[in-house]
Amino acid sequence: MNLKDSIRVVEGFPKEGISFKDITTLIGDGEALKCSIDKIVEHLKDKNVDLIVGPEARGFIFGVPVAYALGVGFVPVRKPGKLPCETVSVDYGLEYGNDTLEIHKDAIKKGQRVAIVDDLLATGGTIEAVAKLVETVGAEVVALDFAIELTGLNGREKLQGYDVMSLVDYEF
Repeated sequence: MNLKDSIRVVEGFPKEGISFKDITTLIGDGEALKCSIDKIVEHLKDKNVDLIVGPEARGFIFGVPVAYALGVGFVPVRKPGKLPCETVSVDYGLEYGNDTLEIHKDAIKKGQRVAIVDDLLATGGTIEAVAKLVETVGAEVVALDFAIELTGLNGREKLQGYDVMSLVDYEF
């Protein structure tokens, strides 16, 4: 199945000059969604993954069914103030400013093997921060899996040393 056929491209969103890759059409198509999840699971099945980690919010969409299919747990990565218990956080730079991501302090144990799953790899900044967060608590990042990769933004370069897989590539 060509998953690119299930992704709607919206020109000029959220602003002029942007070509937005809309996954809502992919996740709304049961066959395309199943194919996406199955392909990520196939990539991860022999990696002895203990947990799937996904950043909010679209990382939840792909990460939870992957965790279910592998029979492992899922850990949500959230913005500050969204998790009710003690957290561990990482600050990271954005194009204009900084941001912070958090996980529950007890969500990931030292030595666990973690795969990070998200919808989109663009510049790599968010996923690099998530990987650092996972490694801060002593876990090993064994793979980074994405539905879409915007290759023209060179995010993969920022993630050298990690096993990176994407299902669909776009220049921008």
